[in-house]
Amino acid sequence: MELKLAKKYALLDGIGDASDIVQKCVHCGFCNATCPTYQLLGDELDGPRGRIYLIRSALEGNTFSTRTKTHLDRCLTCRSCETTCPSGVEFGRLIEIGRNLLEQEQVRTIPEQLFRNLLRRFILSGWLLRLCFGAARTLRSILPDEIAKMVDIPAPVKRTPVVSHARKMLLLDGCVQSAAYPSINAATARLLDHVGISTVNQPQARCCGALSLHLGATAEAKRFMRANIDLWARELDNGCESIVMTASGCGVTVNDYGRLFSDDQNFRVKADRVSKCTKDVSEVILQECPVDIRHGKQRRVAFHSPCTLYHGQSVRGRIEDLLERYGYKVSQVHDGHLCCGSAGAYSLLNRDISRELLRSKISALEADQPDVIATANIGCLLHLKKRSTIPVKHWIELLVPEDS
Repeated sequence: MELKLAKKYALLDGIGDASDIVQKCVHCGFCNATCPTYQLLGDELDGPRGRIYLIRSALEGNTFSTRTKTHLDRCLTCRSCETTCPSGVEFGRLIEIGRNLLEQEQVRTIPEQLFRNLLRRFILSGWLLRLCFGAARTLRSILPDEIAKMVDIPAPVKRTPVVSHARKMLLLDGCVQSAAYPSINAATARLLDHVGISTVNQPQARCCGALSLHLGATAEAKRFMRANIDLWARELDNGCESIVMTASGCGVTVNDYGRLFSDDQNFRVKADRVSKCTKDVSEVILQECPVDIRHGKQRRVAFHSPCTLYHGQSVRGRIEDLLERYGYKVSQVHDGHLCCGSAGAYSLLNRDISRELLRSKISALEADQPDVIATANIGCLLHLKKRSTIPVKHWIELLVPEDS
């Protein structure tokens, strides 16, 4: 697909990537077969191929219309199309560039801009988010059922181990996860302590940048990323082996730091190092092979693989294998590769589509009547809890040693 770039976009961030990506597309349409929004809405412009046409048209200088905004906003950034594409089109990167352009062109109404800005500020606030989750738990009995289920009080957080091992790994807290379910990282720290690894926290770390990037606030995202790169590079210099991610939505973004800063003379080497040292927690557990941990006792578990893990990081089957290794019986989930509809802030910005995708996902996960549903991303966990009649947990909490 040819792209005749308008002169006014010659210096747009990532424009070289956009040109390369557009020209890789051969119009085959295989992407539409696995695109959740195309399958749901049946509109060519709500599939990857149609969205590529829209972005190309805008980059060639045509008016960036409200119609274009609508179809780009409906994209989940699930990257299922990338898994399907025979030509290697990096659609996730292209949609980021398109959304950045959309915000620069100021197509949105003032109320839309205000809502999206307030949403970013709220989720990234830290203290305010924790305050709201705390208040919601206190008022849970009078809240609507969907919200009450999301803020269901997790198990008490046991003290993070203080034993100092020779081996160290940096553990990312995460914005939402630290407020909603601190028990996830506490469980991870205890499990790694069980195999002789101490976890290090970096309280000055900022958001990984995923939320800002997906909402078109690229400059803000890169400010967060640069701050993290400096902090985490120092921790690696101080002996941390890896940066461990328990939220796949954060993991896929940090894995992209090297690419995002490939043209930045001051950060590209450090960014590439941070990306290469970043591991999903499942990679660490598979490598360390802990023994004497909780046995599943053949409890049936349905695993929802987040898009950021399955498509974004190409991690498939690894967690299911771990769960089976430690005594769980893993159910087969129909269309397990499809998005649950969470997709960061998507469930708040595109509620009807998100709810329909959630309905389908819950139906698939509960079909085998599992004892528990497990996932690997805090956004998916909270989203699934809205509708599920079965307990939903982060999979790492199913493996924590009984005596830890």
